Amino acid sequence: MQRNNTIAKVALHIKENADQSLPLAALAAKFGFSSGHLQKTFKQSYGLTPKAYQNAIRIKTLKSALKEGSDISDAIYTAGYGSTSRIYEQIDGRIGMTLSAYRSGGKDEKIAYAICETALGLILMAATRRGVCYIHFGDNRNSLLDELSKEYPHAEISPTSPANNPQLDLWIEALNRHLSHNAERPDIPLHLNGTAFQMRVWRFLMSVPEGEVRSYKELAQGIDNPRAVRAAASACASNNIAILVPCHRILKTDGGLGGYRWGQARKRVLLDKEHSVSGR
Repeated sequence: MQRNNTIAKVALHIKENADQSLPLAALAAKFGFSSGHLQKTFKQSYGLTPKAYQNAIRIKTLKSALKEGSDISDAIYTAGYGSTSRIYEQIDGRIGMTLSAYRSGGKDEKIAYAICETALGLILMAATRRGVCYIHFGDNRNSLLDELSKEYPHAEISPTSPANNPQLDLWIEALNRHLSHNAERPDIPLHLNGTAFQMRVWRFLMSVPEGEVRSYKELAQGIDNPRAVRAAASACASNNIAILVPCHRILKTDGGLGGYRWGQARKRVLLDKEHSVSGR
């Protein structure tokens, strides 16, 4: 317990000083660890090294500053990056678009969407040129579009058409057949955007066979980070692609349903349907 409290203090120190240089050796000495022990223990608790944790906080600060309209150079320095020379390498995969596009709410992204009524309610599927980036359940068409617009407030968002994404109608129809008529789950190209840790979690989720489940503890073990149970659960909750990144297959250790951003009722139906189809 004492160790966990100390690691929490390390995390708080990093959060409060994320814009500063925080060498591992200096952090370790400040809190009475060796560098190697701090690196290992912190990663077990948070799923990230201290450096990666600091960078994740910087990315969040950068994104907030860009959304608030800050100049790109100002946002970079506000987040604690000393120069712009390697900024793109450090944020690669974290934002999913160029800094200038993110600052303007995805202005340079072209996103097509389609909405369909399924046995589990309305779904909205959206895609970039690289694949499906967004699948959400919702109560009505307007709320679904509002959520998509908040995610990409200035992207070029338009209904699917032969000109902007001719495959999207086929993809959402295939997903509806899976949800409403127990057809095989479609193999659709995805455009995942997340941290390295989130990507590991989501790829593990995609490896869990239909009809099977895993606990949050087994999820953490499956990504070779058994202490990162809470971080793994958080990555599940951040999943923007329902069904195809099957976070519904993760349960509490005691077998309870646990959370699901689109409601426990939907989670139960999905699990029951998969269990029935697979015969497991």
